Amino acid sequence: MLADLTQRLAGERLEVLGGFSCEGEAGLPPGTRTLLMIGPAEPGFWAHLKAQPEWGGEDPVDRWSRRVIGRIACDRGAKALFPFGGPPYHPFYQWALRTGRVWDSPVRLLVGADQGLMVSFRGALALKEVLDLPPAPPRPCDNCAQPCLTACPAGALGVAGYDVPACHTHLDREGAACLQGGCLVRRACPVSQGYARLEEQSAYHMSRFHRAGGTA
Repeated sequence: MLADLTQRLAGERLEVLGGFSCEGEAGLPPGTRTLLMIGPAEPGFWAHLKAQPEWGGEDPVDRWSRRVIGRIACDRGAKALFPFGGPPYHPFYQWALRTGRVWDSPVRLLVGADQGLMVSFRGALALKEVLDLPPAPPRPCDNCAQPCLTACPAGALGVAGYDVPACHTHLDREGAACLQGGCLVRRACPVSQGYARLEEQSAYHMSRFHRAGGTA
């Protein structure tokens, strides 16, 4: 089933970023035995999304995610869960850590095995089947010089976590590089640098984050 699902997701420029067994756990749809975390597959995700009918309307990324992942879930007899649409919100951060393929980074942002600090999730699939998931790879931060710790010109991201007001103040005053190409901390991660995420996509999310005054 995992191979078929992977192929279906690939057609929408999505992929499984990890998963874990969770039979009988509270907070998940009844009958859930495996939870799979779904995110963009690069290269090609952004161009694919911009060609979809949702593009140009309000919240196009979320509306597209709901339609596409929701349809895949329905076709598989699963349940689609999303990191938006709350409150209340599903605990995607904690779920990601349980996959063994995503970790808490030195700056407290999630870091993915293949995406680095660019890791993001468009949804999750709650399945009634138990799947044989691949073994966890090594945590990339363990053998890294950790340039993320010193990359933020405003000192808004570090071992103490995320100082969101300081980030917004910097973006207002002299944050053109972050707004146009994405957060400098995320870009400093060596794994992120090998991930084919377009600067245009990062700029889109940064602009929405700054306009909303929320957390990236």
